[in-house]
Amino acid sequence: MDNFIDELNEQQREAVTTTEGYVRIIAGAGTGKTKALTYRYAYLVDELGISTSNILCVTFTNKAAREMSKRIRQMIGDSDTGYICTFHGFCVKLLREDIHVINYPQNFVVMDSEDTEEILKTVYENAHIQSRTYTFDMARDHISAMKNEMQHITYLADISNDRLLADYEKASDIPEKVFLGYLYEQKKVYGLDYDDLITIALHILRTDAEKCRKWQERMMYVMVDEFQDVSGNQYALAEILSGYHRNLFIVGDPDQTIYTWRGAKIEYILNFDAEHEDTKTVFLDINYRSIPEILAVSNSLIEKNKKRLPHSLEAYKESGRRPQYIHSKTTGDEARWMTAEIQKLISAGNSYSDIAVLYRSHFVSRSIEEAFIKSKIPYTLYSGVEFYKRKEIKDVLAYLRMIVYSDDLSFRRVINEPKRNFGKKRMAIVKAYADSHRCSLYNALLDLLEEKSVKTTGAIVFVDIIEGFKKTYKEKKLTDLVTEILEQTGYEVMLRQSGEQERLDNLAELKQSIDEFEKTSGEENTLEEYLQSIALYTNSDKEQDKETVKMMTIHTAKGLELPYVFVCGVNEGIFPSKHVDTEDMLEEERRMAYVACTRAERGLYISDAEGLNYDDSFRYPSRFIFNIDLDSIDYVNELPQRLVDDTKSYIAANESRYMPLDTELKPGDRVRHKVFGEGTITGIRGDIGCYVVKFDRVETERNLKIGVGLEKIGNL
Repeated sequence: MDNFIDELNEQQREAVTTTEGYVRIIAGAGTGKTKALTYRYAYLVDELGISTSNILCVTFTNKAAREMSKRIRQMIGDSDTGYICTFHGFCVKLLREDIHVINYPQNFVVMDSEDTEEILKTVYENAHIQSRTYTFDMARDHISAMKNEMQHITYLADISNDRLLADYEKASDIPEKVFLGYLYEQKKVYGLDYDDLITIALHILRTDAEKCRKWQERMMYVMVDEFQDVSGNQYALAEILSGYHRNLFIVGDPDQTIYTWRGAKIEYILNFDAEHEDTKTVFLDINYRSIPEILAVSNSLIEKNKKRLPHSLEAYKESGRRPQYIHSKTTGDEARWMTAEIQKLISAGNSYSDIAVLYRSHFVSRSIEEAFIKSKIPYTLYSGVEFYKRKEIKDVLAYLRMIVYSDDLSFRRVINEPKRNFGKKRMAIVKAYADSHRCSLYNALLDLLEEKSVKTTGAIVFVDIIEGFKKTYKEKKLTDLVTEILEQTGYEVMLRQSGEQERLDNLAELKQSIDEFEKTSGEENTLEEYLQSIALYTNSDKEQDKETVKMMTIHTAKGLELPYVFVCGVNEGIFPSKHVDTEDMLEEERRMAYVACTRAERGLYISDAEGLNYDDSFRYPSRFIFNIDLDSIDYVNELPQRLVDDTKSYIAANESRYMPLDTELKPGDRVRHKVFGEGTITGIRGDIGCYVVKFDRVETERNLKIGVGLEKIGNL
């Protein structure tokens, strides 16, 4: 073991050998946190003599747990490391022992996402609920929220199936009906979904003192990796399990907190020392991944955040090339520049697998994919579908093909998209007619429009739309044609009603690609030529070689490291996202930018392009570009001063919506108004430049313009 310890730097050694009490490790990107975790586990076993059955080490993925177990077994010999697992994995172990206390069998079924999908289909069918009015996503979000509030425990633990069925049948509110129906169906098969695993484990620990003490005594040392990503329930679980021995070791990086949308709170790690007496904090700051120039960019960027523990990464590696930033006129230019730079890297002896392209949202990949295909650069798209293979894109292309070709593949794809009451039975009728009359499905439908079974559907409207466009499409711009299709078919409304913003963004990107096609293809900008060009993209024989450029979102890239990283689409409204409306959200976006930059080992490239967003607003360079110190990054081309001025004006106007204003009065101040009397400032609305005031004798709050008519008289 001494040899192992000798391999560690001073900070890592302190983390490994501090075994008792509450310990917080702030491990920056590339600083060897996994090494610190594995060595600490081995140190507990080999040096302190702790049994592996008394150590809980929680990771966030099964893959990470398997890799950590393998490394530890190599260090300590072949030994049981069963408590190296995810939170969900640990809860399964706990429930296999003790779930009987809620009258569930120990051989319960762990349901995956497909199982939950099937249950929802059953509930919707039995209750005659339309997914158009209450989508599966809405249902899943509601069920998850109810379970995280422990609203399901009584139904699963105490109430009989008959009683649950009765409550389900009499429920009139759709969310409640779906929730109860879901519980009924899962209880019938004694199934637990991912939310159940943690919430039921927590319930048992909180309500059964005997079981709680058993697990507390067993888990002498609790270690949690990626602590910046824990949810409230996961935090509570770690607290309870470590509550007897009081040995809780957490590792994380507040600067990489990018999962607040799934329940993570940066405060859990930032305030850990305030919540736990005598916490020992160790900073791991020596970065073994990136050259100093990349860290200079990363440090200068993240330093602009207020919610963090101030520290900077220090490079272990020798100097290299400064990161590059380029601003392009079009997304096509941006993609071509990226392609050229990648070709230079390959010519210099690097491999395609050394390169990653990262972006904030999937739709950004479209122009890059096109450029890669044209240049024969092999790539693999992670955590997403290739742009022209995404459902909404294929649907729109199918509508365009219906106008020109009316082929069976396109017909099958869009006849019931959006829903037109044209399901399997009616499709079978049309297919039988087409087979007997040797005609296309669309022509069969034309012949059957007056049939009763068809008349009651939306088929007539569908035909009217297609026939109308067949007569007029040659006279229309392609972008206008797509806009009208989305409107007349109700497709865009369907996406808006279901909250499918990313799909809407993809459609906006499609329109932009069509606009570029029209501008660059001269007289050959017909619908037929466009469909042919897309067919070449979608049917191109891409090399299925492992040596490929990796394309992925920044969320997907977290935890990875690659020699060369391109971060593209760094525009206002894209990165940071247009959905940002609070300072906390902006800081999370900046943390995402930091995560993206710190994936790079030897080369970092940042790019943006002009163009239009989905709402026709101009795409400005991101504020994150201006957050980077000028002396730490090379501008490939100098930004026009007017563009810089316009961008900064846009950012300033945008920030006023959510950034705290520098005002004389603050929330909590007592004030007096000549008409409303005395009251208390409860908030400040930066978007409208108003104080929010609750006056003592007025029932509801009032928005009053800053600087007008309020006198401070004290504080609460």
